[in-house]
Amino acid sequence: MSILTKSLGPFGGCRLRRFKATSIIMQSSNKNTHIHDANEDNSVDVAAQYLRSGKVIALPTDTVYGLACDANNESAIKKLYAIKGRDFHKPVAICVRNLADLRKYGRADHLNDSLLEKLLPGPITIVIERSKYLSNPFLNPSTSKIGIRIPNFKFIQELCNIYNEQPLALTSANRSSEKSSLNIEEFESLWPSLGGIFDSGTVGLSDESRSASTVVDLSAPGIYKIVREGVALKYTLDVLNEHGLESLESLGSC
Repeated sequence: MSILTKSLGPFGGCRLRRFKATSIIMQSSNKNTHIHDANEDNSVDVAAQYLRSGKVIALPTDTVYGLACDANNESAIKKLYAIKGRDFHKPVAICVRNLADLRKYGRADHLNDSLLEKLLPGPITIVIERSKYLSNPFLNPSTSKIGIRIPNFKFIQELCNIYNEQPLALTSANRSSEKSSLNIEEFESLWPSLGGIFDSGTVGLSDESRSASTVVDLSAPGIYKIVREGVALKYTLDVLNEHGLESLESLGSC
């Protein structure tokens, strides 16, 4: 991982210098926060250990940094909402390893593989009705639907492969109403509340990545609704139109 330090620049300003480290413990608000290099060989195993112990962790994704925990762990979900400062009536998504798991935790019989394989993996969240395998009453209690992601990012994909007992609840690493984070320093205020932080440097190519994933509701056969435009709106619309799905808004205007 990288540790940032300040030094005096040639014109009197401060500049940031990076030093490599594999794992460190930082003291913040009298709590030890473990920060790990996400590129280390054992980092995924360490992350899985945190999840099994009911911790909330921060990790990189293909859009922004996220907060994750075991989606079926009641106390972990409560912690996730508390850390985020999020209203329990605002849903969070889950992250799974492949389409088979998407079909396990969501009801997707009406969606064919050719459509799903075009949309996933990638920066797209698909909203469908949840299945019986999502049994946590504190996970999105105000809706029967669930947003499901398969991020196109090595660390989180490997984590889902190792921690395959349950899906991961996933939301952006920031307080509600604040901007999402492209590096771990941007959510430093959350560090004391997290079990572990997995640093992969800056994610995303530009500030546009802060828009996070495109969210599309595909819960009804043949119909879609864009819930959040996100970073992949044009591509998502092209795929949906290619497969003959109709926009709920356009149907409503007929």
